Amino acid sequence: MPVPVPRQRAIPAVECGQAPAASPDSGPSKEQAPPGTHPAEHPTTRRENPTEKREKPTDTSPDTSPGTDSRTSTGTGTGTGTGTDSRTGTDTGVGRTHTDRTTQSAAPTNLTVLLIEDDPAGSPIVPDLLDQAGKPIRVRTARNLTEAGRLLTDDVHCILLDLALSAPAPARTSADGAGNGNGGGDAEDHDELAVLRHVLELAPRHAVLALTSSSDAERGAEAVAVGAQDYLFRDELDGRLLSRAIRYAVERKRSDSAERRLAEGRLRAQENRRLERGLLPTPLLAGSPLRFAARYRPGRSRALLGGDFYDVVRTPDGTVHAMIGDVCGHGPDEAALGVELRIAWRALTLAGLCGDELLGTLQQVLEHERSDDEIFATLCAVDISPDGRRAGLCLAGHPSPLLSRPGEPARLLPYDNNGPALGLLPGARWPRMQVELGAEWSLMLYTDGLIEGHVGEGRERLGQDGMVEMVRRQLSEGLAGEELLRATVNEVRELNGGELADDVAVVLLDRTA
Repeated sequence: MPVPVPRQRAIPAVECGQAPAASPDSGPSKEQAPPGTHPAEHPTTRRENPTEKREKPTDTSPDTSPGTDSRTSTGTGTGTGTGTDSRTGTDTGVGRTHTDRTTQSAAPTNLTVLLIEDDPAGSPIVPDLLDQAGKPIRVRTARNLTEAGRLLTDDVHCILLDLALSAPAPARTSADGAGNGNGGGDAEDHDELAVLRHVLELAPRHAVLALTSSSDAERGAEAVAVGAQDYLFRDELDGRLLSRAIRYAVERKRSDSAERRLAEGRLRAQENRRLERGLLPTPLLAGSPLRFAARYRPGRSRALLGGDFYDVVRTPDGTVHAMIGDVCGHGPDEAALGVELRIAWRALTLAGLCGDELLGTLQQVLEHERSDDEIFATLCAVDISPDGRRAGLCLAGHPSPLLSRPGEPARLLPYDNNGPALGLLPGARWPRMQVELGAEWSLMLYTDGLIEGHVGEGRERLGQDGMVEMVRRQLSEGLAGEELLRATVNEVRELNGGELADDVAVVLLDRTA
C-alpha cells in the first residue's frame, strides 16, 4: 500500500491568484487561468477581499446569493463577487458567514495536480480522481508552460504532462521571416521531449507523470529515462489507475530526492575523510634508529582530524625533532589551524630553527591565522641528539612528556621552565631544557585529552598521576609501541564511560640499545 501523502498548506495558491479547492461532490476541479492574463489582472481577483484569501472547498448546499449563475461546472472560481466566475461557471458563495469561512479554511488539504495539456476543444482527458482517503484530488489545468509557471505553487504535488504539447520555439531568424508558420516544429522534430525537459527545469522538485498515446510507448519510456517518474497512456486512463499512479509518483520523487541527498552527504563525508587523512602527518625518520608510534582520536563525531596536531622529522645532521600541540577548542576551524601550525613547525624545523626562536616564529603564525584573539595553542617540542642519549625540551603551556627506562619507573620530565601557551603573551620566551635520556628509553608525548577524562561516574578526572600509574602498569605487563598506546587510549575511554569529549593525540618514540 503506498505511503499516505502528507497534507500540504494550500494557501499560497490562492494568494497568488489561483483557484481554490474543488467541492467534495464535484470531482476534480479544472483550475485554468485565461491565456496571457496575469491572475492579479482578472476582474474577480481585483474584487477579492484580502481577508478572505483562504482556499476552501465549495459549499455543497445550494447557494442563494443574488446574481448567481445557473450554470454548473466541475471547476471553482476565485472571485468573491456576487456573479459567477467566467472561467469556470461556479459561484464561490459570497453569502457565507465568517464562521463558515473559518471552518472551511481549516479543512484538510487534499492532493493537488497540475495538468499541462493543449486541448482547444476542452474535452477532459483526466477522469475523476480520489486520493487514498477517498477525497477528491484537485486538478489545475494549464494550456502552455507560461500558464504552468503561474499555477505551479508549493501546494502542487504532481504534474501531469501531455507529451503532445508543443514545446516553446527558440528565438531565430530565417529567410522567409518570423511569420513563416513553422512555429516550434523544427525544435520538436529535433527533440521530441523538449517540453518535458522544460517542465523538469521549471519544477525540479515536483513529481512528473508523462501522458502519451498507446501507440507511442517508446516515447513514454524515453520520458522516464529523461526524468519523469512514470508514463501513462492517454487513451487508457481511468480514475483508479491515475490516482494510484499519482500517489506512486509523489512518493517515488520523495524517495529519489532523499536518496540523492543521502548520496551527496556520503560523497561529501568521503571527500572530507580523504582531505583530513591527507592532512595527517607522515613522519620523516629515514635513517634514524628510533621507532615511532602514534595514536589520534578527534573529539568531533565522525571526524578524522581535530585541534590536536603532531609531527616528527629528522634533519640532515641526524637530530630527530618531535612536536605535539593542542589548539583550544575542537571544531573544524581549530582543526584547520592545527594543520597550519604543524606545517609551519615542519618548515621552520627543516630551515634550522629550534627552541625559543622556533616557538616565537610559530606564535607569529598563530596570531596571523587565528580567527579570534582569544584562541591559543599549547605545544611540547623535543629535539633528540644524533646519538639518541640527550634531548632538548621546550614547553609552551603543555603537559610534560613521560619518560620510561628499563629498571626504573616511568616519570614525567621536569616542568619547571614551562613557558606560556602560544598566542597569550606577545614577546614571550620559552627556555630550552637539557634532558638526559640514556642508552635505552621510551618517550611519550600526549595532549591533555588523555588526562582530562573522568574516572567512573563522578567528577574526578584521571590527571597526570593517574596516567603515570596506568602506563607503569601496562609497561610492567610487557606492552610497548602501538600496543601500549592502544591499551592506554582504550582504558582511558573505559574509565570515562564512553567517548572522550576532547581530542586525544599520543606520540611514542623508542630507542633500544
